[in-house]
Amino acid sequence: MTSDDSELASRLTALTRDLILIPTTDSRPAERERCFEFIQNHLDSLGSVQITSYESKGYRSLVVGPQTSEPPEILLCGHIDVIEHPDPDSYHSAIRDGRIYGPGAGDMKGADAIMLELFRTMHARHPGISLGLALTSDEEIGGKNGVRFLVEEAGLQAGIVIVPDGGSLNEVTIEEKGVLHLRVRREGHSAHGARPWLGTNALELLLERVTALRSYFAENWPIDKTADHGHWYPTCSLNIVETPNESANRIPSEASATLDIRFPPPHTVGAMLDNVASILGADCYIEPLMTADPCHLDSDPIFCEVTEAITGNPVKLIRAAGASDSRFFRKAGIPVNLSRPLVGNLHGEDEWIDINSMVTYYWICQRYIEQKLHIS
Repeated sequence: MTSDDSELASRLTALTRDLILIPTTDSRPAERERCFEFIQNHLDSLGSVQITSYESKGYRSLVVGPQTSEPPEILLCGHIDVIEHPDPDSYHSAIRDGRIYGPGAGDMKGADAIMLELFRTMHARHPGISLGLALTSDEEIGGKNGVRFLVEEAGLQAGIVIVPDGGSLNEVTIEEKGVLHLRVRREGHSAHGARPWLGTNALELLLERVTALRSYFAENWPIDKTADHGHWYPTCSLNIVETPNESANRIPSEASATLDIRFPPPHTVGAMLDNVASILGADCYIEPLMTADPCHLDSDPIFCEVTEAITGNPVKLIRAAGASDSRFFRKAGIPVNLSRPLVGNLHGEDEWIDINSMVTYYWICQRYIEQKLHIS
């Protein structure tokens, strides 16, 4: 590692750890606001950029770019929000074996640090450069009031977007599955637990239909844990089961379940929802919480060429089971480069990001920007 690499690694590590210390979860709007203030302070010294804040239903976004009405040719995009952990004191970091550990390190405070440092450096060296930055605060709950709002309501545009929220250092994501997050509710009739024949157990009836749905997925698309093809088939996960009943001797009159369904093309949200509703039956009430069709990201071959040149390793174009905010840009016809540094244990308290790969990813993005915008 050169002296420039070491200095860069030090800056990126410090900035990432500062960001991790701010618990920007959905339940802490004040902490999300504090994080945006921290970021804005980090960018205020740049006199050649325009900083604009947006708000949609309590979720703030920050868009930074050159002082012009023209959309930036390249937009860096990320999110500051992280998932909830039961222990409120878990939002801290540690450095071990060349990695930064902590909630949100890989998804995506480390990548945010890279984008902030890159944006600052490029605009300081080349004032007015056609490079933008957008940071949102609701990606982990679907992005409706973040990137979707910015693109569909605030009119955010760009020539191409870099989203370091998927893939890996030498893996560029070109396809993402569609998503159905559903809450399914079933009603029944309460009774004393000692006399079940007098009641209708909503929880048992709900689980019966959800089991039938999961059996349908398992029979048609059995999960192959040894697969190396990206598990490119529909999946259904039962993640939450709830009932307002709190008595051990009372039959519940209401129950709900939350499902996470993912699907590749040619399946669509509409067709998949119709199929699910048919299997669950008319007695189940279905509430879509978040939906997204599968999408092709249309990445730039130049980005792949630069990645290979910097890393010395070939790029693998991959398909992803997960989803990202990329889908909102693609819906607007904006292509996306989706890759990131080496990360692991995402959404765990021991989530990590590899420091050396952060430096490498920084250089990849910088060279790509320089080539794309014809600067040196």
